[in-house]
Amino acid sequence: MIRRLAPLALIALAVIVAAVAVVWRVSETARPAAAQIGGAFQLVNQNGRPVDESVLKGKWTAVFFGYTYCPDVCPTTLQTLGAAEKALGPSAGAFQIVFVTVDPARDTPAQLKDYLSSAAFAPGVIGLTGTPDQIARIAKAYGVYYEKAGDGAGYGVNHSSAIYLMDPQGRFNSVMAYGMTPQETRDAILKAMHAG
Repeated sequence: MIRRLAPLALIALAVIVAAVAVVWRVSETARPAAAQIGGAFQLVNQNGRPVDESVLKGKWTAVFFGYTYCPDVCPTTLQTLGAAEKALGPSAGAFQIVFVTVDPARDTPAQLKDYLSSAAFAPGVIGLTGTPDQIARIAKAYGVYYEKAGDGAGYGVNHSSAIYLMDPQGRFNSVMAYGMTPQETRDAILKAMHAG
């Protein structure tokens, strides 16, 4: 009797092992890879000077994608970031804001400089622009969606509104959602600063 059960037990064990292997393989392939946000880029700032990813090093950086003709999300976000920066107190010196356009056709360095010099925004915001291909590459590296909406000179650009917080080594730390208050934004920045 035992001799007859041994082959059945071995077959059952083999079936169980195979089933476990299949389940493990499916779960591994279904698991999304860790998001890689950021990377190398070549753009120009609002003064027309070439800039690369090294601009993100040395300070905590809020990277935001938008455009200067944006009617609401972009100015609101830049104002929120400016208020949060001011509320950082002594830690403000270790923080900077980088605004990357998703409308390179209109957002020349001169246009960015004029826009970012508004008293409504924090002084020292770094504006970045480039060719359409350069903007497409950096947007892809950050997982940013953008698309031209409408025709004529007054067209808009639909775009994602997340703010990417990068650490002083230029590495992605976290995402801050659109709509956070200046206090919530300040708290998120300070939490990241003090966690490292």
